Amino acid sequence: MSERLRLAVGVMGNVASMLLYAAPMVTFSRVMKKKNIEGFSCVPYVLALFNCCLYTWYGLPIVSYKWENFPVVTINGIGILLEVSFILIYLWFSSTKVKQKEVAKMVVPIILICVATGIISTFVFHEHRRRKVFVGSIGLVASIAMYASPLVVVRQVIKTKSVEFMPFYLSLFSFLASGLWMAYGLLSHDLFLASPNLVGTPLCILQLILYFKYRKNPVMEVEPQKWPDLEYNDEKLKQEEKKDQSMLVVTENLSTKN
Repeated sequence: MSERLRLAVGVMGNVASMLLYAAPMVTFSRVMKKKNIEGFSCVPYVLALFNCCLYTWYGLPIVSYKWENFPVVTINGIGILLEVSFILIYLWFSSTKVKQKEVAKMVVPIILICVATGIISTFVFHEHRRRKVFVGSIGLVASIAMYASPLVVVRQVIKTKSVEFMPFYLSLFSFLASGLWMAYGLLSHDLFLASPNLVGTPLCILQLILYFKYRKNPVMEVEPQKWPDLEYNDEKLKQEEKKDQSMLVVTENLSTKN
């Protein structure tokens, strides 16, 4: 019964994490449409890639015992594909070589750390328990860094009393994914799966509280380059679309008069 419950929680965690990893598609559809990254930060995607790589390796039979953590492998494997795609799109539409070099300086060390982790865990440690401790400890640091990255946005929300750049669904999916994986880790008696989510879940709850507290406040006109967050709020997007449509109508009217 406990094994079935653990598997069910793992499947639900996969669904929630899939929604979370897919959320930036809104941002990158906008980037591809405008062919400009508009000052969006690539740091959260790089940190997410780091986390996905480590936990994919953690869940494989080389580190874990057989396929006990198969749900961890599946969702983080998908996460790797999505995050790599986002980073490549970011690099493609970066307007300057400086941005591209900054991203490369973050990605290359992360790849080297992941490769080194894989080699050391395979050839230095010869027991699953020791491999899990080694890989899990590094994964724990990566997960906490990933969950801590939105704190900059939380600070901006408190300062401006506006949720313009903290969309509801991103915070909701983060909360669901973090809560479910915390439950999965506890049911598996695996602190390396539960611990980062013990940190992530309260942070996600804080984001949701701030959203409901400030969601009715007027949207502030702030240039996106001044904000480190990833996504535009739905209300902001609608307002910008209306502005674009209004400008188009005015332009067409002027053209007709001429």
